[in-house]
Amino acid sequence: MILGIGTDICDIRRIENSIDKFGSRFLNKTFTASEQAYCERKARPGMSYAKRFAAKEAVAKAIAGHDTGSLGWLSVVVVNDPSGRPVVTLLKDALDRGSAICPSNHVLNIHLSLSDDYPYATAFAIAEAVPNVTQTP
Repeated sequence: MILGIGTDICDIRRIENSIDKFGSRFLNKTFTASEQAYCERKARPGMSYAKRFAAKEAVAKAIAGHDTGSLGWLSVVVVNDPSGRPVVTLLKDALDRGSAICPSNHVLNIHLSLSDDYPYATAFAIAEAVPNVTQTP
């Protein structure tokens, strides 16, 4: 069952300007070491950072409740699996929030789609509760 959806659009130039102006201070506050390593390997790191920035916002919206506040930037981690598909890991306050909205006997699954067309990056997230079915031999 779908628990929530979230979307965000981000101006890539804004992220590039933040990186130019604040450097590692901005990067370390907003992105994990694994996210930074991934983005820095790209020809246009700013585009990859902007997609992850939008993803963190979209995921926060997808797992938000009517009385929840903001999430720490480092509590939503976006990496790519070997096929290139973006994968979300929730940590700290995001994990707590995700657990709070997920019914018992279910597992929270976050589906994420990222896209960019300079100067914009977009993200769309779906929070889904999947029944936790344990197979017995």
